[in-house]
Amino acid sequence: MAKSKVKSKLKIIPLGGLGEIGKNITVLEYENDIIVVDCGLGFPDDDMLGVDLVIPDVSYLEKNIEKVRGFVITHGHEDHIGALPYVLKTVNAPVFGTRLSVGIVANKLEEHTFSEKPQLNCVEAGDVVKLGVFSVEFVRVNHSIADACALSIKTPHGVVFFSGDFKLDLTPVEGKIMDIPRIGEIGNQGVTMLLCESTNVERPGYTPSEKKVGKSLDGILQQYADKRVIIATFSSNVHRVQQIINASAAHGRKVAVTGRSMINIVKTAIELDYMTVPDGTLIDINEIKRFRDDQLTIITTGSQGEPMSALYRMAFAEHDKVQLGPNDLVVISANPIPGNEKFIGNIINELFRKGVGVLYDALADVHVSGHACQEELKLMHALTKPKYFMPVHGEYRHLMNHKQLAQEMGMAENHIFIPEIGKILEIDKDGARFNGTVPSGKILVDGYGVGDVGNIVLRDRRHLSQDGLIVVVATVDIDERMLLSGPDVVSRGFVYVREAEELMDEVRTIARDALLDCLDKNITDWAELKRCVKDDLSKFLYQKTKRKPMILPVVMNV
Repeated sequence: MAKSKVKSKLKIIPLGGLGEIGKNITVLEYENDIIVVDCGLGFPDDDMLGVDLVIPDVSYLEKNIEKVRGFVITHGHEDHIGALPYVLKTVNAPVFGTRLSVGIVANKLEEHTFSEKPQLNCVEAGDVVKLGVFSVEFVRVNHSIADACALSIKTPHGVVFFSGDFKLDLTPVEGKIMDIPRIGEIGNQGVTMLLCESTNVERPGYTPSEKKVGKSLDGILQQYADKRVIIATFSSNVHRVQQIINASAAHGRKVAVTGRSMINIVKTAIELDYMTVPDGTLIDINEIKRFRDDQLTIITTGSQGEPMSALYRMAFAEHDKVQLGPNDLVVISANPIPGNEKFIGNIINELFRKGVGVLYDALADVHVSGHACQEELKLMHALTKPKYFMPVHGEYRHLMNHKQLAQEMGMAENHIFIPEIGKILEIDKDGARFNGTVPSGKILVDGYGVGDVGNIVLRDRRHLSQDGLIVVVATVDIDERMLLSGPDVVSRGFVYVREAEELMDEVRTIARDALLDCLDKNITDWAELKRCVKDDLSKFLYQKTKRKPMILPVVMNV
């Protein structure tokens, strides 16, 4: 048996989290066993019109469902757990994570329906879970959410170590620092492969402690004691929310929470004892009218400027409970995720227009990252002493910079693998190499539709948004070869019809001539009739306007 194990290959297959921020998911496979590390979502690019979320393509897992032993979760951020409610519908395997991570997942699953209820299992840092040939040890690290863990996974070809998202915080809010001795022990016993996050690899030095933000927030509440303070932050940053509550209570303020994800996570964190709230401090958002401005702190979602988030609705006077004015101070306690700068800029501009005071990281120390900078990444490499290394979680430049950092630490270039989504890395007794690919990519979620918006639909949406739409409606009698009514022309997003009547008359004439020409030539195939109208109109409109609207002929037979 041992001999056959040596012959088989360990496969490491990232299905997301590379060349992008978010959507983190990695598959480990050995013979008939598969485990999945994390299962996150991403947010749509600017050109993904109307798309709400992006989740990984897990068709490889669906095809190998009988091999999947479970999902192991490093922490409870959206980019690591957000896709679980969608993926568990087709790949229903047990989920293992620490209490807060599992609590947040459980909250998300309540919004979805499943043919078979997913099995959620709580573990603690230090626990080991056996899943097929794999045994997974959860190792405590610091991050911007409580209960974050690295994963040390024993495989038939040695230990594969996932750093997860981490930072070295020597004064963490929850009081426990990263388990450096245990990571060092694992490194001394031998690590075959390190997969380490790369988000902050471009930043030198160390990431400041979360407690630094607590001091800043305390100072802000002191400085602006006469104002109502609204603080926007990531809902999952339980430590940040705890510090806001502590500082507010110390200054005699009541705290109200708004934004669906913020309300859910605060409720979960309090229930699981990850957050302690002094009696009488937390009030319902409906009660804020009972208190003076200087007695209130409001914690809200929307730190990324997301349209329809609570902060967005406040800024644009669409929030039903909170109306902002000159006696308010808004603190944006987060850095923009790449791509969100414009959204946040819009909100900040709107707040200034309303005379609202605004503090953000460029003006005050109101945010620290949860990710390791260069010196902490070096520490992870030095502790684990891996034979091979794969940088993960970042855009391509982050992965390449992390490769350079590993080489500076003394690792040979041919032991560093820059991965791609869907590319299989194989490890066996002879070494490690890339070999083949599996189906992978993005599945787009639009409302309740999962995967029904693809490239063709997006192309149509882009086309409509850029050039508009013209609908041509006509009724014909195929047997008599006659045009009975129309063509009528409807324009949307192309030209304003009342000011372009001459152009619309020409469109009608060309559409009529195209239809009559077809009927005269005995062309009675519906597709051919529509194609003729479309082709003639496209040529004419491009000559006239240098634009290419979407043309939709509707031809009916009587």
